[in-house]
Amino acid sequence: MKLKEKIHQSYFELTPAEKKVADHFLWAGADIIYETMNDIKEKTKVGDATIVRLCHKLGYSGFSDLKVEVAKEDYSSNVEQTGKSPYASIENALTKTIKTTLSELNQGALAKAVAAIGKAKRIYILGVGGSALSSKALESMLLRIGVRAQAVTDPHYQAQLAAITDSSDLFIVFSLTGRTKDTLEPLKIAKKNQAQVIAITTYPASPIALEADIVLQTAVDDFLNGGSLIGRMSQLLVADVLVYEYEKLNSADTINAREKVVRAILNKRKME
Repeated sequence: MKLKEKIHQSYFELTPAEKKVADHFLWAGADIIYETMNDIKEKTKVGDATIVRLCHKLGYSGFSDLKVEVAKEDYSSNVEQTGKSPYASIENALTKTIKTTLSELNQGALAKAVAAIGKAKRIYILGVGGSALSSKALESMLLRIGVRAQAVTDPHYQAQLAAITDSSDLFIVFSLTGRTKDTLEPLKIAKKNQAQVIAITTYPASPIALEADIVLQTAVDDFLNGGSLIGRMSQLLVADVLVYEYEKLNSADTINAREKVVRAILNKRKME
């Protein structure tokens, strides 16, 4: 039985405080999987015990269990095949991701991010898990336009680097949820050392975004479908736009750099 059906079935047996949480669950729908207990407490003005008690009454072991079950329901509905194409759901999701990501991008934040890249003495790009791949991709994109940056994907190494940074350093941080603990901890260390931070995340009110000086917003999370193409595409699209905007302002230098990079790798290609 789905969450909505469970709530409707037992709604009139709930206490007034539990009804507040139940109403929020109904209103939020699948978006509940991206919320924390603190988010719900703030929105409904109830305590932890009320949320947990409601979850138990609805047949879940706790709030995390509820989120996993809701994510399963949402994922299953999104992967259903359509009449025209067995992959239409994937196509629709990717198209929507591109449109939504571009619409969420703030031009003012982009301009500040471009300026920060231009001023930074050293640039470190942080990401773990699926976001590690996006950090490596941005490192390569920047190199091709003559900007030296270092992708750092090991949490221990991230912490060590953060400990010796200063105000001339720039950290670009990838995290779809904005709550990745392994990324947040070194980020806090870097901020204490006055380093500047650009966060690329879906949630502008998340802990990582709140630590950042500049936030560039992605459009999706991948709670159940971890490491999905959809989540990575949103991150890479933001990275591509960032590089594009930097190149527009520094066209002479970046064209020069692109030529040098291409010439350097020509002999690596198979001879015709």
